[in-house]
Amino acid sequence: MNLSIYDGKISNIDYLDLLMIDIHGNIRHVSLPKNYVSEKVIKEGIGFDASNFGFAKIAKSDMVAVPDMTTAFLEEKEGYKILHVFCDVINPSTGEIFDQYPRNIIKMTKDYLTKNMIAEDLKMLVELEFYVFDTVNYSSGIDHSYYNVESIEGIGESYNTEARFDIKAGYHRLYPEEKYFTFRNAIVDQMQAIGIPVKYHHHEVGASQLEIELDFISIDQVADKVSLTKWIIKSIAQEFDFKVTFMPKPMYKMPGSGMHVHQFMEKGGASIFIGDKIHGLSELALNYLCGILDHSLSGSLLGFTNPSTNSYRRLVPGYEAPISATFAQGSRSAAIRIPGYLKKNSVRIEYRTADASCNIYYALSAMVLAGIDGINKKSDPIKKGYNSDIELEDKIFPIDLRTVLSGLKKDSEYLRVVFPESLINEWIKIKSKEAEYVYNAPTSQEYELYF
Repeated sequence: MNLSIYDGKISNIDYLDLLMIDIHGNIRHVSLPKNYVSEKVIKEGIGFDASNFGFAKIAKSDMVAVPDMTTAFLEEKEGYKILHVFCDVINPSTGEIFDQYPRNIIKMTKDYLTKNMIAEDLKMLVELEFYVFDTVNYSSGIDHSYYNVESIEGIGESYNTEARFDIKAGYHRLYPEEKYFTFRNAIVDQMQAIGIPVKYHHHEVGASQLEIELDFISIDQVADKVSLTKWIIKSIAQEFDFKVTFMPKPMYKMPGSGMHVHQFMEKGGASIFIGDKIHGLSELALNYLCGILDHSLSGSLLGFTNPSTNSYRRLVPGYEAPISATFAQGSRSAAIRIPGYLKKNSVRIEYRTADASCNIYYALSAMVLAGIDGINKKSDPIKKGYNSDIELEDKIFPIDLRTVLSGLKKDSEYLRVVFPESLINEWIKIKSKEAEYVYNAPTSQEYELYF
């Protein structure tokens, strides 16, 4: 993989590659040869069928993808120079933005934040955890169901004679014990080459579990950069002949992979989350985090931040995966953590429940809207009993996808200032179908217990 910043010269490229986001958060693309690229194409875009991207059906599903040239970057791939660019999507029959499109949702979220004079910007730092395997095999049918993964770090029969560390003692391991240092360096090189800011990378707790932590990015840009990071990780993995997964819980009794989101709001270039209340937070910050915890407890927010059946294999006691509506300083078991190592002038909050099986655009937007709802209602997390560094039994989140989707159905008013009702209904329909598929199938553990 060879990425670089775009120099502004269309004449130097071979293909213009238009990137679009489907309802699941996956990047899709269509490529235009250089001789078809014109000022008109760049200004007016090209048509496509949005229904094939999974969005809710509307009378006319033809949409127009218009390149957002501020996102352009170059790739040299097998002798070709490709100009990649994210697209905005508009409805050609009305000339308005397509209100279900993920990039539009996050832009509308920022507009809602600024137009209501709540803040001028909201900065987010996303931590991506993922597993890397040397071999992966899986299959399911009416007569069988299995998965098998192997890693040189001691997972699987092919590697169980290797000298290795305990498979749950990988945190910050140093090479040559850890095997993926060069792999992570290659990923970070490409991220930085196109302007994605990286704070650091390291080995995580589980064997073959890694983390790359981005730096703070404005709300309207962060989802694009996280999406590109996942694409870069998968592309570099293919070059190394590795298999990567962002599944929250790919292995039984192993640490799960989360997507922690640090965040704070700004006005006049300064954080408005800093104050003289508990843990150095402002009253507004407490209202904001209370909104997030309120809508997590109902299940509604989890419908977007933890939208897979596999999410609820991770959200179980005993694995540092927060499962109750609590906030605390320095506690990794709290759903919202105030990092204890920060100086007072840089205090922020970290939502630790989310995972990367989400559509990052919808998840971050829903998180912000939940927080704004807390601000609008002046919600007090201390009065509601959320102030705790241990799990509270009466504040446990719903821990299966069907219950979460039921919560989303009942508690979606705060989302509707940005999310169209048709999108929420379609999301519930898609995720309910996934839940039905998984929960209706017997597992190997059930054979062990009941056969």
